[in-house]
Amino acid sequence: MIEELLNRGWYEQVGKELNKPYFQNLEKFLKMEYEKEMIFPPINELFNAFHYTPYEKVKVVILGQDPYHGENQAHGLSFSVNKGVPIPPSLRNIYKELHSDLGCLIPTHGYLKKWADQGVLLLNTVLTVRSGQAHSHKNQGWEAFTDEVMRRLNDREQPVIFILWGRPAESKRKLINEQKHKVITSAHPSPLSASRGFFGSRPFSKVNDYLQQLNMETIDWQID
Repeated sequence: MIEELLNRGWYEQVGKELNKPYFQNLEKFLKMEYEKEMIFPPINELFNAFHYTPYEKVKVVILGQDPYHGENQAHGLSFSVNKGVPIPPSLRNIYKELHSDLGCLIPTHGYLKKWADQGVLLLNTVLTVRSGQAHSHKNQGWEAFTDEVMRRLNDREQPVIFILWGRPAESKRKLINEQKHKVITSAHPSPLSASRGFFGSRPFSKVNDYLQQLNMETIDWQID
């Protein structure tokens, strides 16, 4: 089921995970969940982050927790929602910080594919969730899979900038060689924690400063 959803470049990096017992158990669990429950994102959008941002193109990783659990929200990119869907509170806070950091205009929609297309991997630590039940797919195997994604990125010669928001994301810091890669951490942009260190953390300008130091093209963070 899941094998066909990964594009070739990422399959070469993490395809071996799909044959491991933990992932086969995860796949059985997901098969039952998608048959019996309302699960987000839709199965065909599960790996959109990997489709839109190929392994060799990754410059930045924004690591979230689990997908939005409201109807029509999650579509496979962390923090992003499709056009026409109300902007969730966490993303509204991201836009506020983006405005105060770089002066970007606050968008009228929450579709972040423009970032993904520029090499920003919009990844969650857990890739699925049951409708209305945050963290309902925690500890089912996704954490081990996204650990391996982080290890593969850590193995790259070309440096990557990791933005880790909140404790589940920060728990993956141990997988990153900070002699080679850059790490930016803060509180999660959720309304519950944004005022405890997310606001004022200026992650977007920091990313572009690091990219300039690496002689790489900066990210145009303005969502049109």
